[in-house]
Amino acid sequence: MRKMHFDANFHNFMLFMQPLFMVHFIYQYGFKQGGDIVGNKILFKGCGTALATPFTSDGSVDYYALDKLIEMQIEGGVSALVICGTSGEASTMDDDEHISVIAHCVKRVKGRCTVFGGTGSNDTRHGIRLTKRACDAGIDGCLVVTPYYNKTTPEGLKVHFTAYADASEKPIILYNVPSRTGMSLDADVCEYLSKHENICGIKEASGNVPLAAEIIRRCGDALPLYSGEDGIVVPLMSLGGKGVISVLSNLLPAETEKMCRLCLENDFRAAAELQLKYTPLINCLFSRTNPIPVKAALSRMGYGTDMVRLPLIPMEEPYREKLYKEMEKLGI
Repeated sequence: MRKMHFDANFHNFMLFMQPLFMVHFIYQYGFKQGGDIVGNKILFKGCGTALATPFTSDGSVDYYALDKLIEMQIEGGVSALVICGTSGEASTMDDDEHISVIAHCVKRVKGRCTVFGGTGSNDTRHGIRLTKRACDAGIDGCLVVTPYYNKTTPEGLKVHFTAYADASEKPIILYNVPSRTGMSLDADVCEYLSKHENICGIKEASGNVPLAAEIIRRCGDALPLYSGEDGIVVPLMSLGGKGVISVLSNLLPAETEKMCRLCLENDFRAAAELQLKYTPLINCLFSRTNPIPVKAALSRMGYGTDMVRLPLIPMEEPYREKLYKEMEKLGI
């Protein structure tokens, strides 16, 4: 009887204290749009779409199609949009066009989700200038890739990213994609950079699961990790990743967000079913250099042409046919 009385009193005490705990938690850490409780450095949880930039047949930005694509993404419930990254073909844009696309997207989104802009460069000074302009355009944060061609040392990477973080008014997410840049961030560099208050995440696109695991082990929420590979979202989130910066979600925003949400709810079995379901389509989306396939897919869906800028060329027919067959299987 005494134990039952104690349990009842304890239960009532916890019911009384729960709102106070929540108030303290919100005050301490804040809320993210959509109800995600986030720590000091977790800018979003779930799916961030690495948005393609639709072009007209003459290769200029198709802002009408871009608006349609943005609205489709927001309707699908994605947590973030990443503008002018690899999928957005920022490497083919001059600075004015680059900032124009970022500013247009920020204006269109109107705070309905988090918006990041790719502002990395192999020239640190140039990248910092671009970052400052993106901040002035109202971006929520910047995605900064490792310097390509000018392959620096690990110590150089520390100085490079610290310079960005010191100069930027908005948070920085590191972008590790050695297949594109020819160099990789290692866990030592990530651990060092995680201590900077303005470096708030990493898009890990090396495909190296042991590396991702070591970054998560060392850095935890001091450097939230997002999968940069659609094919291993669930494995990385099972290790503690916070979501994905995704190409797949250009086509399937709600489904990609759902896969991430299931992981965040620790329902990895259901999440794995979605990962496996979409694996054939993911393979097609990376059968040629990104964003060639996703542009072909979006064109078929009515979001602009399949135009990509040289040196990329539109998807060749055998690959295109296989992509479209996988889309049809999924009702896209």
